[in-house]
Amino acid sequence: MTPPDNLDPTPVVGSQADIAPLGRSRQKPSHERTAEEERDTADWDAIAASPEFRALLARKIRFIVAGTVFFLVYYFALPILVGWFPELMQRRVGPVNWAYLFALSQFFMAWIVAAVYVKVAAKWDRDSRKIIDNLEDR
Repeated sequence: MTPPDNLDPTPVVGSQADIAPLGRSRQKPSHERTAEEERDTADWDAIAASPEFRALLARKIRFIVAGTVFFLVYYFALPILVGWFPELMQRRVGPVNWAYLFALSQFFMAWIVAAVYVKVAAKWDRDSRKIIDNLEDR
């Protein structure tokens, strides 16, 4: 028995490696378009130069930096408090101590920060849509 000429075990398939249109007769949805396909949808240089877009970027940066600083301070507060104030963190609150409660609160705080971010990011999406629509109207 002779080995096959092609030793590559990769199966041969007839479909594209990218998302296959599978029965889609319309154009791709916007979330599936590549950057090349999106190039002509708007005047990106005009958008980047607009004061509304710059204000939007400034708001995003302020929120993201403030949220990141808050979360890092909250996250590193536990080891700092345990290291510098062990007697405080060892105090019992019911069956657990303050250190365990604080550690558990970090899980909840992560979810709260994520929920706030999603809500604020939705407003950024609406604002960016308005910026694009306003520039298209001009």
